[in-house]
Amino acid sequence: MQRELPMPYRHALTILAAAACLGAFPAAAQQNAQQNAPGASGSFVDAQGREIGTAELTGTPNGVLIRIDVEGLPPGQHGFHIHETGTCEPPEFTSAGGHYNPEGESHGFLTEGAHAGDLLNLTVPGDGALVHEALASDASLDGENMLLDDDGSALVIHAGPDDYRTDPSGQSGARIACAVVESRG
Repeated sequence: MQRELPMPYRHALTILAAAACLGAFPAAAQQNAQQNAPGASGSFVDAQGREIGTAELTGTPNGVLIRIDVEGLPPGQHGFHIHETGTCEPPEFTSAGGHYNPEGESHGFLTEGAHAGDLLNLTVPGDGALVHEALASDASLDGENMLLDDDGSALVIHAGPDDYRTDPSGQSGARIACAVVESRG
């Protein structure tokens, strides 16, 4: 009898498979594939409305690859999610709505399901600067579960870590940075 892996492990395997696929191509082929893939970007702002970083999103056959480059964050673990509305009004960023959840799942990787916008926690080093990549395997930039729908979407960094189980937001605390996801082309 074949046993199904729990959600956190399936998600981790999807991330590893995507990373292995991206590493399997020569650099020139990888760059060409990224130029032809659907893309989006955004600029992170903090609660004071200052720009603190960028986000690049690339559509892949396995979901949306998100690369962020931010600075000025408090060191430690922070929840990181895709939110349902493409608006980032400081200081609280409540305008971004709840987590992106087109399938109506419960929150968290340690539950039976997860929101399409649930991502792994960020670990920010002591200098407050972070470059990080994440794969949103249940989202897309075109087609089903599209982040670039009529009201858009946003990336949000929270004050504390996500516990990966408490519905609706993992008890990750206040929203401290936000980026509106916008099409690159």
